[in-house]
Amino acid sequence: MDFKIELIPIAVADVDRSVEFYGTGLGWSIDFDQTVSPELRFVQVTPPGSACSICFGVGLEMMPEGSSQFIQVVIEDADAALAYLRERGVECEGVDERPWGRFVTFADPDGNRWALQQIVRPS
Repeated sequence: MDFKIELIPIAVADVDRSVEFYGTGLGWSIDFDQTVSPELRFVQVTPPGSACSICFGVGLEMMPEGSSQFIQVVIEDADAALAYLRERGVECEGVDERPWGRFVTFADPDGNRWALQQIVRPS
């Protein structure tokens, strides 16, 4: 049996600001942005190459208000990821070298944190 993670909710205070951050800032695909009413809006965003998306909005009740997520994403090249983020004006840390991987971290305007990991296999 396969278990495929397809959607991870994050909490945001300002949906438009988050659409701007993830869409324009990070360059991720805004797959869906639907406002049903002033009380209900759903946004789905997918990183390039990912089979899993994130979602946020108004009235979704998926995450407690004021909460945040920590999401780890596997990437091919930490140096290239760092350069990509910096070129787009995203505040991020430098490459953190660990025995089990090379990491680049950043946070969105609501404190949802992301770790981009280049997996390192021992020789």
